[in-house]
Amino acid sequence: MLMDISSEMIHALLPVYLVVGLGASALAIGVIEGIAEATVSITKVFSGALSDRIGRPKHLAAFGYGLAALTKPIFALAPTIGWLVAARFIDRICKGIRGAPRDALAADISPPDLRGASFGLRQTLDTVGAFLGPLSAIDLMWVFANDFRRVFWIAVIPAALAFGLIVVAVKEPARPEGLRKVRNPLSRRKLAFLGPVYWWVLLLAAVFTLARFSEAFLILRAQGAGTPVMLMPLVLVAMNLAYAISAYPVGVLSDRVSRTWLLGLGLVLLIAADLMLALSNGLPASDWGSFYGGYIWDVRKDCLQR
Repeated sequence: MLMDISSEMIHALLPVYLVVGLGASALAIGVIEGIAEATVSITKVFSGALSDRIGRPKHLAAFGYGLAALTKPIFALAPTIGWLVAARFIDRICKGIRGAPRDALAADISPPDLRGASFGLRQTLDTVGAFLGPLSAIDLMWVFANDFRRVFWIAVIPAALAFGLIVVAVKEPARPEGLRKVRNPLSRRKLAFLGPVYWWVLLLAAVFTLARFSEAFLILRAQGAGTPVMLMPLVLVAMNLAYAISAYPVGVLSDRVSRTWLLGLGLVLLIAADLMLALSNGLPASDWGSFYGGYIWDVRKDCLQR
């Protein structure tokens, strides 16, 4: 939650800062966001495998959180677009590094019969941070008279707290006796144990991920609709509020009903949300399309996780 507060304080303002403050084009922002999200996805594969190999997911997650906290000041100090691109790239690497071992750690700690609810609660807190971050950005932009750099400096504080908490407060459970470390989790022989159903779900997730566009474009659309700079983070507030409200109930529901059915429902609703955005005919991005889309994305993502 704390790391998301920090990240979303920055990400809610970064697209506008790049356009207004540094003269970046929408195309440049699209390239930056595409590279950033691809970096997260690729890094997760190797961080998850490394977590299995060393058998200590907390250490790897703490490294990701610590490195992310160190990159936050770069956003405030960056004099050019190149520096911001580098900071965004490193920040996404950190997210990829910590994501898989953090989820593995959550799974180790959670009772098997409450695993869906546990992941839902984790996702809820994650998303609470994702809407508290933009809300904080709005307040700070008002206090500092639209001074982006001062807001970026404030974002360093929750990131540092997140690193401190995982180092001090999170206790890693003991590994079960007889559980051996995996030398190469990505070997062909090990991957064969995943089975065909896993690969079908993975393929489905990849296809529908193409329907998800960066929130940066929702923020830029709000700018194009004439939304004041200070209020643009409200786009992410609305979307992530829906995300936070739905995550835990969906997690609990996934422990009680067919996850395949629930996943299918999420995909159908995702298609409906995309159609709403496509047919909105110039309505501002803060309208119901983005709010509804956040809920849909949550249902689909949580079901895939479980």
